Order: sequence, then C-alpha cells, then structure tokens
Amino acid sequence: MNLVIVESPAKAKTIKKYLGPSFDVLASYGHVRDLVPKEGAVDPDHGFAMKYQVIERNEKHVQAIAKKLKDCEALYLATDPDREGEAISWHIHELLKSRRQLGDKPVHRVVFNEITQRAVQEAIAHPRQISYDLVNAQQARRALDYLVGFNLSPLLWKKIRRGLSAGRVQSPALRLICEREAEIESFVKREYWTIEADAAKDQRPFVARLIRFGGEKVEQFSITDQARATEVKSALERAATGRLRVEQVERKQRRRQPAPPFITSTLQQEAARKLGFSAQNTMRVAQQLYEGVDVGSGAVGLITYMRTDSVNLAQEAIAEIRAYVAERYGAAGLPDSPRLFKTKSKNAQEAHEAIRPTSIRREPSAVKPYLTVEQFKLYELIWRRTLACQMAQALIDQVAVDLSAGTDTGHLLRATGSTVVDPGFMRVYLEGRDDAKGADDDEERMLPEMQVGDWVELIAIRPEQHFTEPPPRYSEATLVKALEEFGIGRPSTYASIISTLQEREYVILDKKRFVPTDIGRVVNRFLTDYFTSYVDYDFTARLEDELDAVSRGEEEWVPVLERFWRPFKALVDHTQEHVKRSDVTQERIKETCPKCGGQLAIRLGRNGRFIGCTHYPECDYTRDLNPDRTEREAAPEVIEGRLCPLCGSTLEIKRGRYGKFIGCSAYPTCKYIEPLDKPEDTGISCPQCGQGRLQKKKSRRGKLFYSCSTYPKCDYAVWDEPLAEPCPSCGWPILTLKATKTQGVFKVCPRKECGYRAPVAEVEATSGALD
Repeated sequence: MNLVIVESPAKAKTIKKYLGPSFDVLASYGHVRDLVPKEGAVDPDHGFAMKYQVIERNEKHVQAIAKKLKDCEALYLATDPDREGEAISWHIHELLKSRRQLGDKPVHRVVFNEITQRAVQEAIAHPRQISYDLVNAQQARRALDYLVGFNLSPLLWKKIRRGLSAGRVQSPALRLICEREAEIESFVKREYWTIEADAAKDQRPFVARLIRFGGEKVEQFSITDQARATEVKSALERAATGRLRVEQVERKQRRRQPAPPFITSTLQQEAARKLGFSAQNTMRVAQQLYEGVDVGSGAVGLITYMRTDSVNLAQEAIAEIRAYVAERYGAAGLPDSPRLFKTKSKNAQEAHEAIRPTSIRREPSAVKPYLTVEQFKLYELIWRRTLACQMAQALIDQVAVDLSAGTDTGHLLRATGSTVVDPGFMRVYLEGRDDAKGADDDEERMLPEMQVGDWVELIAIRPEQHFTEPPPRYSEATLVKALEEFGIGRPSTYASIISTLQEREYVILDKKRFVPTDIGRVVNRFLTDYFTSYVDYDFTARLEDELDAVSRGEEEWVPVLERFWRPFKALVDHTQEHVKRSDVTQERIKETCPKCGGQLAIRLGRNGRFIGCTHYPECDYTRDLNPDRTEREAAPEVIEGRLCPLCGSTLEIKRGRYGKFIGCSAYPTCKYIEPLDKPEDTGISCPQCGQGRLQKKKSRRGKLFYSCSTYPKCDYAVWDEPLAEPCPSCGWPILTLKATKTQGVFKVCPRKECGYRAPVAEVEATSGALD
C-alpha cells in the first residue's frame, strides 16, 4: 500500500478512483504548519531562522496521515504544482520526520497540471524530489510578509489608530486606489461640443460627424461653448442646403485575432466583467472545478490548474481542440497551423499550462446538470475562451465615407461603419472590455452603399454637448490588470490582496468600484510619506523578480532578505523616534482658522476625516471635509410617521462609522438606534431573556447571525440558524442547525457546556421530519 497526500478531500476523492487499491489518498486540508504568531518567529540575527508550529485545526489531519503511513510502503506528496503546494509538501515531510513517524520510507513528490487519469498516473510513474528552490522562495515570501507586518502594524497603532495593519503587497495596491481617487478629486472637467449630422441615402439613415470646418481640422476642444456650436450649425445648414456630397469612400478589411487562453489574472478579469464574480469567488469556484466534480460517471477534474501565468497549451490539448473545431465548424473554422501565444510575463513558468478544460469534448451543456450555477458559468467561460483561441481569425469590413457640405467650403463630415464578413472565433467568444466608451467596435454599424459623387439627404444638424470625465475608479477587473502590469504580487495573490484591503476597511466597493475609506487614505499617506520606497511600484516589482529568481535557483533566499531587512528596520526605528502622531493624522491645508487665526488641517476623527484647527483643544473649530455639500445632504433625513419608542422624538436616518442607521433626533439625551434594514424575524423567542425574539441579521463583514430583538438590553446571539425545539439533553429552549462540508447537517445545542449534537437524519428517524 502507498499513501498519497493532497490538499483537499474533494481532490482526494477524485484521485483515489484513478489509482486503484494499492494507493490510499488523504487530505492535509491545506497548510499543516505556519509561523508562530508572535514576535521572534523570524530571527534576522540568525540567518532568518523561522519558528513553525502545527496549525491547531489541522493537527487531527496530521495524526491521521501518520497513522495511515504506518501501514504504507511509500509516501507520495501530491499537493498543488506551485510554490505554495511545494511548501505544503515540505512542511508535511519535515513534520513527519521531526516526529519520527516517517522512518526510512521513501518520499516522492508528484505534480500534475490536471486531475485526469492519464495525468495522475503519469505523475505517479515519474516522481521527483521536493524542490528546495520553490520551498525557499515561499519561505522568503512568508518571512518578508511577517517582518513587514510585525514591524509596520505596531507603528500604525502608535501613530494613527489601534487595530491597524500594513502588508508588503497590499500597501502598494492601496496606493493605486488612493492615487486614482486623488486624480478624480483634482480633475477639472472641460466642456466641448461635437457636431453630428443625421443623413440618409435611399431612405437608409446614418450618422456623420464633423471633422473639418472651413478647412480646419475639428479636434476635441475646437468648439467649447453653445454659442460657437450654434454658429457652426448655422454655417453648415446654409452651405449644405439640405444635402451632402460624397467626396471619398475608403474600404479596408481588418483581421481580428482571438485572445490567448486564460491565465489566473485574465480569468479573474473576465469573470469580473462578464459574470460579476469577485477575484476571490472566481478562484474558489475554479478550485472546485480543478479538484473534481461528479459528472455522473464519478468525480473528474474539469479544468487544469488555475494558478498559472503561462499561455501555453499541451500539444495533445491543441490537437483535440483542432479536431473538435473541424468537426463542428468545418475546415474553414481552423487556422492553417496551431495558434501559439507568447506570455507577457517575463517570469512566467512556461512548464505550466494555461487554464483550459481537461477535455474540450466535455461541452458545458453536457455537464450543466451536475454543476452549481456559479460552476457552470465559470466552466462555460473557460471552455469558450479555450475553444476560440484555436479558431480562425475574424474578418471585418470597415467603411469610412467623407461627405462635404457645400462646394469649396472646406466643411467635411465623416460616417463610419463595419460589417462582419467572417465571424471566425467571434461566433464562440469575444473578450470583455474595461470602461469602454462610445460605440463598441464589435457592433455592426451598416452604412448604405455610396459612391464618390453621390448626393445624400441631410435631415438635421445636431450640436452635442459633452464634458471631459475623470479616470474611472478601479473595478475588480481593472485593479487586477493594474496589479499585473505593475508587477505587484503574483497571480495567485491578487484575490487575497483585494479581500485583505476590504477586510481591513481600507477600501469599500461602491457600484462595483473601489473607493478608499478615510482610514485607508490616512494609512496610505503615512506609508507613502515615510516608507516611500517600500510602496513604490518598481521596488515591489523588483522584489517579486528576486523571489522568482530564488524559485529558479538563481539566487539565495537569505541574501534577498538581508538586502530588504536592514534598511527597512532602520527606517522603522527612525520613524518610531522622530515622527509625531500629529504629523500623520493631520494634513495641513492652505487655510487659516476663522475662529482663532490658527492653521487648519484635515484631521482623522472617530467618524472619519474632517477639517479642524491645529490649536485644538484650545480652539474647537471644525467643519465638514466637503464644504460644497448641500444643506439637504448635510442634514439627517426625518422618517415621517414614526416616533422614538423611548422618548417620543422624531426618528432620523443618520450616518455612522459603519454606514446609515435609524436614530433618535434627541441624541445624545436619547440614544435609541435601530438598523436601517429591518431584520428578518424568525418567530423564535430569545432563550436568554424570554422577552425578545431572535432576528436574522448581518454583521458588518456580511456574515449572517441571529440575535435578540431587544439588543442592547439583551445581548444573546448565535451564528447558526435557531430551531424552536428544546435540547433533549439539557432542556435549553432552542437548538441550532449546523451544516458541515464533510459530515452533513446536525442539530446542536448552542450551550457549549452541554455538547448535544445529533445528525439530522438520525433525528428524523426518531422524532419525525424537521421543522
């Protein structure tokens, strides 16, 4: 018997069926060891020695591996084929060795890019040793993140506010978002006008735009006010006298090539654009598709490994795709030779493959009955992109027609249009766009047939007013794209970078766009002012390059850490000693206090940023940071027809640290508050006070919980759904319904000292159906 270790139980289940009775497969459930969560876990004075400990929740899985290993002849470590997976294999090996549970059994490292029978069996037949270059690269990354976090975070606590933290790659990402917001706030819009003509030929309407007036080229700011636009319109109408003459017809054919197959970053971008998935959700669903889904004939991995920066496809995959295309679309649907793509990433691991279906013949419609809605959407997206990348190019005919208004006036208008001659790959897939403005090139804009010398009917001249717009805020897709372009992090870290910024409340999503919070702005200003080089995009990218060099065996990891650590620690110590808290939390502005004549500054308070006097507390002058906000916006909104249940005053919609809520207008005399969204009543009485009822609510991080309606008078709350039935063991008035991925659904007593727990199936068998 041989023992194979993978990371997840889903992956273990899929692989087990491919290996037969001579192999047993167990899951480590991710990492089994991590750094000791306290200062000193990385020791720079002794070669950056790292102190690890077993992750408590995974101790039972380590013991299960050790127990099973006793009866096995060899150990195969089959964790994911990246640095993180290599490190997990190394940690398992080191842990078993340190506990003397490994003995003299051989240890093999096996990697596969897809979970199919061929790939798994081939990997088992050709094992290798653990790659210490990859392990050291991961250790160096973990050490860097630890050293930055354990040194910068306490500094933020002292200089800004308790509870804050900073990260090595999250901080440059925050800087991107804050700098974009600063661009938007400093943007000054400019007015401009365009002149368009509605025309028709043989009763077929089309639109032309003015490109020359009086022989002069019309550019964006050639016409900047309504008076000038009206003047130009009148001149065109007088010159044209109801018709336009065709002066030039230009026809050309454009070839459009398909996009390369997905890598991690492009998958996250397209899933955000087309499906509305967050980066984190995309990676979660992709992991499920990779590890295996039961499609009727048993569990099978549907896609290749989803953490990759290579656009390569295996030769057998290309051959299968081309055969499928030929069968479905005919020989005309294929390019003459297989289409090869070149990666844009200089450090791409070319041995890996792009993200693709494990078989292109497993059509989305065939597996749809076995997939969740999210799994199907993402699988179909990957399937279509992969198929399209090996299809023929699209041919598009483009036409540009220049029309004159009058003879020898120099007034020229242009109409453009396009038609798809051969859709090629476009019949299967079109890449999404970020922040596209105006007409989409992919739309067919048909023009009537026109020849030089033809006359067309002029229906109307329309001046159109426009204003320049600031750059758009980052969406998930555009932020991932920017992180990739600047070399901040690596594809596998983009999702965690974004989720960390949100969890720390440095940014929020507003209409699917990232907006920095007040505390995020202050943290960013502190880091850019005092740790400039460490949030510099080029510096961050160079450090990533060095870590990549370690993974390839071109650099030693300890010297990389040395070069980073010494100057960084010196800067931390200098900032600790010489920078005052007021230097960080107060951003002086060019304005004096109207009350005392002192300097005004943007300051950080409990409820965000505001403008206040630097002579505080001697001078208490303050005002809103947005002085142009209207009185209606500044004043709380009164709720008609409702009075405070405590004091009878009117109720108002107010804004606090965590958003809007309903509060009493008599505050602070009366402190009655309630959430703006009415919680869902479960109808179950509170077991603690007996007076209120349990209500379904959301925490400020979006997690569901159930608490007493009389809060804060009664603070009883549970995370799991309550059931209106007493505990058979201790008599507590309610039970809760707890669902687990591996063991199913249980009825549980919420009192920890009781410990009652019964599977739902067992309860149903003895006491009837669930409520």
